[in-house]
Amino acid sequence: MADEKVPVRVSETSWWFQNLHISGSIALFLVVLTLGLVSLAPDIQLLLRQQAEIAEVEQSIQESEQALEDMQDERDRWQDPSYIRSQARERLYYVLPGEVSYLVMSSDGIDLDSTTGTVGQLLSEQRDSDVISQGVIAAEKDWVQSSLESILRSALDVPEEENDLGLREIE
Repeated sequence: MADEKVPVRVSETSWWFQNLHISGSIALFLVVLTLGLVSLAPDIQLLLRQQAEIAEVEQSIQESEQALEDMQDERDRWQDPSYIRSQARERLYYVLPGEVSYLVMSSDGIDLDSTTGTVGQLLSEQRDSDVISQGVIAAEKDWVQSSLESILRSALDVPEEENDLGLREIE
């Protein structure tokens, strides 16, 4: 009875390893493959990093080209006399000879955050200024008195007589 084999239960993982027959060539191939992956990993990282840098540079080039196109369009607009005239009217409040320009402002219509060199920018700078006056500044003339004087002078003054040519005689 010594020759009788008794069945022993073997776990599934140990059974799998027992049935796995690894030859020397397969083991050598796995070792070479692992060493190859380990030695190539830094080069692959470098390649991926360089591709990311190339993509960033290409994006930067596209943005620069777009900015260049925008500047060329702006330069071309400034070659047009009507654009120059409109910019002079809007930014500098220029008018053509014979025209009268009126600037009507209300407290609701002023853009206090404007940076275009206009009244809005001036008010914005004054608002953001750290300088605070410590005293009340009196006006040089009383505007009420000046207005009343101007009205009375225009009502009470007698104009000098004019001759037939529309010229006044000087005495």
